[in-house]
Amino acid sequence: MIIKAVKFRKDGFYTQPFVFGGEEGADKFDPTVRYRGSLQNYLIDTGDEVILVDTGLPAGTPEEVPDEKSPLFTGKDICSYMEAFAALGYAPGQVTKILLTHKHGDHSGELRSFPNAKIYVNADETSAAELQGLSHIVPVSFTDGAYHNFPASQKIVDGVYLIKAKGHTNGNSIVIVENEGLFYMLHGDITYVDEALYENKLSVVYEDLAAARETLDRVREFVKNNPTVYCGTHTPQGYENLEAGRVMDLDHPVPTELAEVDFSETKASGKYVCSICGYVYDPAEHDGIAFEDLPDDWRCPRCKQPKEKFNKA
Repeated sequence: MIIKAVKFRKDGFYTQPFVFGGEEGADKFDPTVRYRGSLQNYLIDTGDEVILVDTGLPAGTPEEVPDEKSPLFTGKDICSYMEAFAALGYAPGQVTKILLTHKHGDHSGELRSFPNAKIYVNADETSAAELQGLSHIVPVSFTDGAYHNFPASQKIVDGVYLIKAKGHTNGNSIVIVENEGLFYMLHGDITYVDEALYENKLSVVYEDLAAARETLDRVREFVKNNPTVYCGTHTPQGYENLEAGRVMDLDHPVPTELAEVDFSETKASGKYVCSICGYVYDPAEHDGIAFEDLPDDWRCPRCKQPKEKFNKA
């Protein structure tokens, strides 16, 4: 079993209020503390199958242009998701299964690019707009019972399990891979950065707060009781943990490296990008209405997040 990171954005950031403020409120935390951000998904090569965990942003998604007030920045393009996938030495036709952690566009963006893959997704997520018109969807009802302390799971192949993990979205899932005595937890947005797992904090992005708290509690309990390599999507800690085979120790956090940010380099296009789901607001597609002129209560048409979650593109 081989697990690889599909890396397609780097040098992003997530502010402390964004990654810690879900329960206590963002105003309780320091917006000048910016943790390192990136974007990567994961590939599992079992020897018999090539399995993807999520499929990145859609090709052509513009970079964001953050400023000092931006709560997050998903990063600068390294390359497109499909270019990053190809750089690992695989072809789209080799992928047999895709395990979708949740619907958001930075996880589901290139599902259509893998013609032979069955797409496994929590049955509660299949009505999402991002998944409409897709063939080969396999709704997962988690019929294989408990997996350790998680109540509901589905075995995908030997050593690979999809775990029900509601909270961030109502159909959120985790992938756990068992390999050579370690448990690799490949997740979407249980936390955006590892500091939130160490500090036991929820982000401000969730569809069910109580469920998100229960899921984080179960993740922390699992990590305490099993040697777990914690592989996230939104921080370089995810692939650093993977490449080092680093087992998460909640009592001995890895020292934090804060993001280094230069706000002077970028120029805005007039478009805005939702940093949560990747939706692009283009005034040309909305009767020329500038993003700044939208009502204060306007929300992302895809993920329903408020205007403050958008960055200039």
